Amino acid sequence: MSANRPILYSFRRCPYAMRARMAIAAAGVECRLREVVLRDKPSEMLEASPKATVPVIVEADGTVIEESLDVMAWALAQNDPENWLAPEQGTRADMDALIAESDGPFKRALDRYKYPNRYEAEGVDREEQRALGLAFLEKLNAQLAEHGQLFGNRASHADIAIFPFIRQFANTDRTWFDALDLPHLQNWLEGHLESARFKQIMPKFAQWKTGDEEPIFPEGVPTGA
Repeated sequence: MSANRPILYSFRRCPYAMRARMAIAAAGVECRLREVVLRDKPSEMLEASPKATVPVIVEADGTVIEESLDVMAWALAQNDPENWLAPEQGTRADMDALIAESDGPFKRALDRYKYPNRYEAEGVDREEQRALGLAFLEKLNAQLAEHGQLFGNRASHADIAIFPFIRQFANTDRTWFDALDLPHLQNWLEGHLESARFKQIMPKFAQWKTGDEEPIFPEGVPTGA
């Protein structure tokens, strides 16, 4: 029954929500999708998760999962058919360390590069922040030089957790990014953007409001159908 499916609050273009949806889709865990508009968040979401960021999972028993990596772990613990948690090379700890670098120093630089006006009080130098981000891109490019993915020839948890943020960085100035001498990274990013899995999680859904039908994600079929 649809009422037993967990609720997923998501926002299509949020990189945190993207990686959560990728894991949910890979695991085949059906959720009741509630697409959020960030400037008009539903009261039901705010009540479940006062920190007011996506993604948020609300399970049938009321359990709330409100961090994207926790949502990924929750989904992959149920089913990991593509072995994202078992990389061909390296360990889970190696993947976690690289994700932490992406979510920490790289994301900090990305925010200040993409939205410098938000950080005027810090005296942010946009070019300096871009250079800090570029250092992480160069590290990834070197890691991708031998294999197609970050930890071997097939995608892993780390690839899926990181690439939405590389996408965001690249799209800040795509002409500049495309001109970089980072062929392995650029090919890796393009491969993920063109993948069937990414296309599966990126259809557009209308903003959910109280009483609306909830499409089943990843199927995209309204629960009332």
